[in-house]
Amino acid sequence: MLGGISIWQLLIVLGIIILIFGTKKLRNVGSDLGGAVKGFKKAVNEDEDKTDEAKPQAQVRHDETDTPNNTYDVEAERKPESSDERK
Repeated sequence: MLGGISIWQLLIVLGIIILIFGTKKLRNVGSDLGGAVKGFKKAVNEDEDKTDEAKPQAQVRHDETDTPNNTYDVEAERKPESSDERK
């Protein structure tokens, strides 16, 4: 089992770790580790959702030779101004 490590040896090592760090410290480390794993899973799922929802915008082709000028139809939006920026 586990490369020659028996269950008794694992229990002895666990007992020594509990004596050194204490159960409260180990409980805190366990909860911190669990929170980190939950946060990582949530971030991965949110990232996958964003890539699924992201749709490419209209593409502009430059290889058309029949158009004499390079005019593109675009829509601009004005950024809302705050009163603090003008002062």
